[in-house]
Amino acid sequence: MPWLPRLAVMVVGLIAANTPPVSAETVDELYQSQTIVTGQGEVNRQIGFKACLDAVLVRVSGDQRLPKRTEMAALRDKAGSFVAEFRYRDRLEGIPIHDEQGTHDRPHDLTCLYRPDVIDPVLAALGSKPWLGERPRLAIFLAAEQGTRQFVLTADDEGAAMRESFVNATGPLVMPIVFPEASLLSASKLDDQALRHADITTLDQLARKAGADQALAGSIVWSDKELGWIADWRLALNGKSYNWQVRGVSFDEAFRVAMRGAAQILSGNGQPE
Repeated sequence: MPWLPRLAVMVVGLIAANTPPVSAETVDELYQSQTIVTGQGEVNRQIGFKACLDAVLVRVSGDQRLPKRTEMAALRDKAGSFVAEFRYRDRLEGIPIHDEQGTHDRPHDLTCLYRPDVIDPVLAALGSKPWLGERPRLAIFLAAEQGTRQFVLTADDEGAAMRESFVNATGPLVMPIVFPEASLLSASKLDDQALRHADITTLDQLARKAGADQALAGSIVWSDKELGWIADWRLALNGKSYNWQVRGVSFDEAFRVAMRGAAQILSGNGQPE
């Protein structure tokens, strides 16, 4: 492929690119990624390195489109060369190994650590850049519907499994979230129906009362036809409102789509796909 030599030259030539100053703690947190692998064998480790490369590029840049770039195929082939350090954590730690099961069968968290002066040039070669600095805290305004059950996800009412899932979805992108208290929504007369149609500017104002920087609003509806949830999301930036949707997924994936879309917008990479 004719672009491969050019890409290699760009990566090598940009290795010395400067990264704007951020704290060591922030760099360490940002330039890492994690995936689940089976055992600690070399074959599965290489598979994990590929997944971690995709994840760290999105984590650092906020650009969820990068893994779909055609150039990624060549980069994944040498994914391990970008890793500075890696470590494993046995997800079944404390559970004895059965006779029929060896350590190679057990699921492990594989965490890969990277250096900015390695990852930043790769981003530049892909036409992207790091999204540095403190990331905004989002207040989640979510109306949920499953059959006759309808509710708003708050900090103190039903929906504990959804709250936990949403928090888990923030980890890969290092984006903090909060859930509004039920009393705040009640005082604003925002039930599940009103929330679906509430102006995003109004929700941004409520987000600040909830201790966040701005609002991420959405609705999630179970569909028997889609065999999953239909989720619609919206967020505003610099006076422009963005909308995106996912259909027929678990609510775990719906929340991951929400956070990836928010990162896409807030990092300056435009409309979520």
